[in-house]
Amino acid sequence: MNLKEHYIVFQKAFTKKFCEDVINYGNMQRQHTALIGGQTSADKLNKKDRNNLQKTRDSNIAWLDDRWIYKEILPFIEEANKKTNWNFNIDVTENLQFTKYKLNQHYSWHCDSYPEPFNRPDIPSQHGKIRKLSATISLSDPSSYSGGELEFNFNEPNRSKKQNIRQCTEVLPQGAIVIFPSFVYHRVLPVTKGVRYSLVLWTLGNPYK
Repeated sequence: MNLKEHYIVFQKAFTKKFCEDVINYGNMQRQHTALIGGQTSADKLNKKDRNNLQKTRDSNIAWLDDRWIYKEILPFIEEANKKTNWNFNIDVTENLQFTKYKLNQHYSWHCDSYPEPFNRPDIPSQHGKIRKLSATISLSDPSSYSGGELEFNFNEPNRSKKQNIRQCTEVLPQGAIVIFPSFVYHRVLPVTKGVRYSLVLWTLGNPYK
């Protein structure tokens, strides 16, 4: 799919208080080792798979499902979808992912979409849907950490020798949100100092026709 805009950033979307409230709330929740598609529990991984996971993705996450957070974010998703002329058919959101990147933690190249629609008959609102828009909110004050840069690759890594990488410096201010189609490849570079907190959201819709 050819895109005129691969992502859009709203830099002053959320207040410092909102970001700090989410960080405090997220840190109060049970946190898990972040996994990659198809994995259900880090405890069930053998040593080889665990090592491979850490090479690909190394962070801690907690799942949030709170209206006071959603209601602040969703208007920006709707505005981004219209302003960029993506105009994707979206009608449901997944749980919010509170993510904590500590020293040397990272997430290598990946996209948020899957090859097939979700097979979730236990969640009727998501069953048969696909991820269409992804959003990442910068919760941390940029002076509190180093590294952890968000980068996009507008050509799929490993399938094209010609790479088109762009570092999304626009999302560095605390309270900024970046929104992009879920099939766009991106990564988070290793944190070199401090802790980087972010909040991630995915919106779903019926498969493209």
